[in-house]
Amino acid sequence: MSCENNFVNTIVKAADAKFGKDITVLDVRELTTLTSYFVIITGGAPSNIQAICDNIEEKMRDEGAKLWNKEGYNNAEWVLLGYDDVIVHIFQAEPREFYKLEHIWKDGLDVDIKDLLSE
Repeated sequence: MSCENNFVNTIVKAADAKFGKDITVLDVRELTTLTSYFVIITGGAPSNIQAICDNIEEKMRDEGAKLWNKEGYNNAEWVLLGYDDVIVHIFQAEPREFYKLEHIWKDGLDVDIKDLLSE
């Protein structure tokens, strides 16, 4: 399934531009009223995670999106960005493996983003 949500596409491209890895998009509209999509990203060092976060915020601001919540930026092990219908999780590798959000939300639909990623 590809994604029709422009904000999701913007987030994926912004994360990829700053070397976000293992980017996963889950469509959870049928599972929760909390959000429509989760975007889950692995970053490297805290400075890389912050750069990914900053780029997403900048590109989303350019799109007119309202950031409702931002947590974990200073520690940069797990940064959460909350937009209207998209929640972004930017992890270091170890916390991502520990929390296993993809497993918790395994009934969500995987969104095909390969056309959005750089080679």
